[in-house]
Amino acid sequence: MHNMCIRPTPEELENFGTPDFTIYNAGQFPCNRYTHYMTSSTSIDMNLDRREMVILGTQYAGEMKKGLFSLMHYLMPKRGILSLHSGCNIGKGGDVALFFGLSGTGKTTLSTDHNRYLIGDDEHCWSENGVSNIEGGCYAKCIDLSREKEPDIWNAIKFGTVLENVVFDEHYREVDYTDKSVTENTRAAYPIEYIPNAKIPCVGPHPKNVILLACDAFGVLPPVSKLNLAQTMYHFISGYTALVAGTEDGIKEPTATFSACFGAAFIMLHPTKYAAMLAEKMKKHGATGWLVNTGWSGGSYGSGSRIKLAYTRKIIDAIHSGTLLKANYTTAEVFGLEIPTEIEGVPSEILNPENTWSDKKAYKDTLLKLGGLFKKNFEVFTNYKIGADNKLMEEIVAAGPNF
Repeated sequence: MHNMCIRPTPEELENFGTPDFTIYNAGQFPCNRYTHYMTSSTSIDMNLDRREMVILGTQYAGEMKKGLFSLMHYLMPKRGILSLHSGCNIGKGGDVALFFGLSGTGKTTLSTDHNRYLIGDDEHCWSENGVSNIEGGCYAKCIDLSREKEPDIWNAIKFGTVLENVVFDEHYREVDYTDKSVTENTRAAYPIEYIPNAKIPCVGPHPKNVILLACDAFGVLPPVSKLNLAQTMYHFISGYTALVAGTEDGIKEPTATFSACFGAAFIMLHPTKYAAMLAEKMKKHGATGWLVNTGWSGGSYGSGSRIKLAYTRKIIDAIHSGTLLKANYTTAEVFGLEIPTEIEGVPSEILNPENTWSDKKAYKDTLLKLGGLFKKNFEVFTNYKIGADNKLMEEIVAAGPNF
């Protein structure tokens, strides 16, 4: 937690006073299974009134940082500040981008960019002064970590970094990052200044681009599309990605996962509250929303192939540089997404997913299937009244798939 929180200076510590919030973490000591509402031997309890958090029965240190993140999701909106589960970086010219995305969508990989400075990798606030990192450190996954694939994270693992749940050779003290015998969720916690291109202090002006990442294993979402404000709210509330999970007969097929605001586990208010705040800030500061698919192209998982990371990086570069705003666009059916006709360094034929599928009927069927999954997921939000004349929800729903 010393690595993960913003570290006070010795002077600040001198006059720290009474802490605002206290975490009691009992590690592996289990909670009482017979207590009402307990479904396992692990519990994370927060009392906003007493400003306390009690953690029982888990040795995953991330519960502490995520607990504080949940607290921020309650306190910040009360002050007109938007708390966001996102990565954030800034270009040499001062242009800020936010990256949203569930696990495995490339949020960490794409927000770590050698041509830009990192503001943070996971938790941010957007106030009237711009963006700031809630944390003072990074909590990087290190399963299968290698120097070649992620040099910045590799180099950040040095004296002062805490490695969690990794397996190492007791004699040579060498870590085997491929070993998942404890858990697949192995982590490295290090101060953000261990990343060479971190921007210290971790603050920046208002974002210019808001990038929503999805790993679409169905292979029907375009590699990139430009969103209007209603679409941005729709896809932000949906928080979609697709996981590839094995079924009984060994066939791996995609399953859609939706997590409201790309962080359903942490939000404390209704998802539309955060979405409306996001749209309001984007409108006020002239930010553009983008939906980027880092998943499949030319077919679903199993028949198509994963969109090359090099192409996704070119797409992100074109968003940062502003050239993608000037491109020509066509509107796709069902989701009504605006697709650019060309991007430098990316083959034009992959920009519209329909072109990449040899079986056009299968494409249409899969597109309608995904559209249906979006609609079904969104049903729980549609009755919620929001906006001055309660019309905002209608606008948001209309920005979703139509068929």
